[in-house]
Amino acid sequence: MARKHLLLAVALMASILHASSTAAAAANLTADPAATAYEVLQQNNLPPGLLPLGVQSYVLHPGGALEVTLPGECNFFVTVGGKQFTFRYGTSVSGVIKSGSISRISGVRLQVEFAWLGINEVTRAGNELNIQLEKSTQSFPISAFAQSPRCN
Repeated sequence: MARKHLLLAVALMASILHASSTAAAAANLTADPAATAYEVLQQNNLPPGLLPLGVQSYVLHPGGALEVTLPGECNFFVTVGGKQFTFRYGTSVSGVIKSGSISRISGVRLQVEFAWLGINEVTRAGNELNIQLEKSTQSFPISAFAQSPRCN
């Protein structure tokens, strides 16, 4: 009887350890130290074209805070449905990344009509990216960000 209890306790501990190591591996998916900033986006189900070419460095903190350094201010264009949108990246861009989204974004603006609006959050919804601006949300197809753009 005592042997059955011991075997049961060992089996229970093994399953707990396996579950916790699986959860830790899943939590560390975004923290691969050998990954580029573009790969970090892809590992989090986001397209690499959310960042322009030329990332100099990045830091991914354990809680998901991502800080990216670019060589200079960067403007690039995305055309959707015949309408051209201009994105402006500063030399320092940051946000909190998790699977399918980046929140608390700073350093990125989108020109809408004649105004430059800050981007608060980017979320993936199937094959679309929803970009939450200061006062509205703009949707783009994922394909518009499949490749990292060159800065103008």
